[in-house]
Amino acid sequence: MATRDFVFTVPGKAVPQARPRFTSRGGYVRAYEPQKCSEYKQLVRRCAYEQCSITAENAAYTGAAKISVIEYRAIPKSWSAKKREMAREEVIFPLGKPDYDNVLKCIQDALTGVLWVDDAQVMMGMGSKAYADEPRVLVQVVYLDNPEAE
Repeated sequence: MATRDFVFTVPGKAVPQARPRFTSRGGYVRAYEPQKCSEYKQLVRRCAYEQCSITAENAAYTGAAKISVIEYRAIPKSWSAKKREMAREEVIFPLGKPDYDNVLKCIQDALTGVLWVDDAQVMMGMGSKAYADEPRVLVQVVYLDNPEAE
């Protein structure tokens, strides 16, 4: 399989991977994912399907992959024009939560069964945060040929 790139954008504010929640009923403990996180994963999958040429072959991909995620946060409306321009030029960076690695993990989990069999196949992941006029997440996935893999 030749090296292949997938690039797509997820509109709106990013949602980080949340810790599992637990409930007990009838003496049994059940773990579940918060609704906000599972809804965001559905949005990521939908954007990948709509913006990329996703096939059954991609979902069954078992080779190595790398992922790059850039989370663009909305520039606060309360900032001065000068400060807003500095944010657009990446002189000012977002330092608050969520952490970029939690956003990266959420997107990797969402793409399991869409662009790979298991997110353990991701051998390199890079994430970053920046400001933009419209909040969104830019995702790039690259399949890597690995002839030594079994």
